[in-house]
Amino acid sequence: MPALMTDEVAVISPDAGISWPAVLGGAIVATAVAIMLMSLGSGLGLAWVSPVSDDNPSGMTFTVVTAIWLIVVQWISSFFGGYLAGRLRPAALDVDGREILFRDTAAGFVAWAIAAVLVVGLVGSAAWSAAGGVGKSAATMLAGVGAGASSHASSGPGDYMLDTLFRTAQPDASLPGHDVKSEAGRILATAATGQVTPADHDYLAQLVAARTGISPEDAGKRVDLAISTETQAVAKARHIADLARKAASSFALYTFFSMLVGAFIASVAGAIGGGQRDAF
Repeated sequence: MPALMTDEVAVISPDAGISWPAVLGGAIVATAVAIMLMSLGSGLGLAWVSPVSDDNPSGMTFTVVTAIWLIVVQWISSFFGGYLAGRLRPAALDVDGREILFRDTAAGFVAWAIAAVLVVGLVGSAAWSAAGGVGKSAATMLAGVGAGASSHASSGPGDYMLDTLFRTAQPDASLPGHDVKSEAGRILATAATGQVTPADHDYLAQLVAARTGISPEDAGKRVDLAISTETQAVAKARHIADLARKAASSFALYTFFSMLVGAFIASVAGAIGGGQRDAF
């Protein structure tokens, strides 16, 4: 408790600078209102967007609506929490009016801060985990595309260099199938990180022709199709990873701005609640 200094002795004031019961009460109410509104928003969003419908809103529209709803959630929940924290705080009649205004404002702000921590702990972690999970899945998919091409390889990229070092002018059709597929997989793996060289392309076509008995032209078409399919898979994985990055970035920015609005509203609401408390 604050001490009031006099000329003779320090007197302890009975009025605390903050009332934790009022602050915690406001924080719990703000948390409950936020969860209720987020549940409403989730329900409306799921009813609005359908994976089997061709009339879904655009990504930009959905993003803007989500950002607006986050601000609405912070606005309403923070007002209730801040107002109750200021209104329920005991009056301090022996304190200057400007100090009372500061304490009421601080009570609303602290109630908002506690509610924000509770909401993040109860609800926000799931959203962050979902956004992070999308990014992690996309990154895993991107890595898996390249790994899938070399799934028959026995070790790392050094094997590809050994293959090129001991590559013969004509592929040996008598080699075991596992060894042939491993070598072909290591060649195709280069498409995931760069580009298949013309020498590798020609050798792979010769290898396919020797093992299957088809003409060199048909073997070359098979090789072109395999390389094209892998290139498209890599491009798709990178696109998904980029979308996940943008979604996570947008979610973080929208959360920041909505919480900034919530902090301001809670502080103002605390002052309003304190003013109405002293008016009665």
